[in-house]
Amino acid sequence: MLGPPAPFCKTFVSIEIEELVASYNVTRYLLKLGHKRIAYLTGPAVAPWAHERFEGYRRALRESNLEVDDKLVFQAGSTIEDGTKAALQMLNEKCHATAVQAVTDLVAVGCAETLIVQGLKIPDDISVAGFGNIMVAEYFRVPLTTVRQPKFRLGIAAVDAMLTLLRGQPAQPQRLTAELIERQSTAPPKPKAA
Repeated sequence: MLGPPAPFCKTFVSIEIEELVASYNVTRYLLKLGHKRIAYLTGPAVAPWAHERFEGYRRALRESNLEVDDKLVFQAGSTIEDGTKAALQMLNEKCHATAVQAVTDLVAVGCAETLIVQGLKIPDDISVAGFGNIMVAEYFRVPLTTVRQPKFRLGIAAVDAMLTLLRGQPAQPQRLTAELIERQSTAPPKPKAA
């Protein structure tokens, strides 16, 4: 399997990225910029990768002695429309986030577009980070900070595992590291007016 296996596929050999570590690194990056109120737009409740990414966010906050504030967590999904809805809910609930971490780039794009339409400037008023490094992330009107998945290396590892299995030999699951790509959608938070 290429990607995290569903619970009923645990016996399959899987080739995937370190979802938790990659998400943790995004949150740590936002924390190092000075953000303390980081909203999180979650993924589909049934997706194992979404759970790992959320856990990475939570772990980074806990290590920085910050509580996970439920008022900063918004159910999104995996589409641009999901990001739009989550951003509107976030704005309506006035959670005062200085940064948003989205579970996917599509969710981040929907969120960012909504924030811009509502008059916010990215990253001056609020930072936005995604996950996946899809093409639109680089070419969005404010290029998105995101996680680049090692697609080529994932493909090679998957083919190697498949060839090993076809030879009748046991293949091992693998987890590859992903890379944080810093772009213009993130910056330190604005100092609060006195």
